[in-house]
Amino acid sequence: MNEYFSRWYDKDPVLSMSMRTLSTSDEPSQIAVALNLIKVIIEHNIQDHKYENVEDIMNAVEDGRIQRGQRRWYDIDSTVRTAIQMLEKCAPETKQKVALDMAQLVIEKIIQDVDDDELEAENQEERKPVVTTDEDGSTVIDLDADIQNRNE
Repeated sequence: MNEYFSRWYDKDPVLSMSMRTLSTSDEPSQIAVALNLIKVIIEHNIQDHKYENVEDIMNAVEDGRIQRGQRRWYDIDSTVRTAIQMLEKCAPETKQKVALDMAQLVIEKIIQDVDDDELEAENQEERKPVVTTDEDGSTVIDLDADIQNRNE
């Protein structure tokens, strides 16, 4: 990789992979990971005694809001941009720790999204309308019936 054109996060392979995966995720997933990432950054900086009070945390978040343009993939959403810029400003050792946590967050979010999609697909298959006849002979359509009810 050409060092001249490399991005700041490409220097760490774990962080680079996490950022690449996050950049291809949908916007709600990016925002969810970004919110958790901000939390992780704050926690690591508290543990390392870099943040000693609420003002330090607020200043770090405010610094993360610096506008540099709209050309990067994470500039589209302010929450994602804030999280990524906060990460960029972390000390190298903190950045390494956060990179591992970020990788875990990204993986968990992707797995959760896949599981949610599979569950939704299963529910769509199981929830087909059931047509029955009522006691008075009128037709009843049950849109919320599941497969188990049909088998009874």
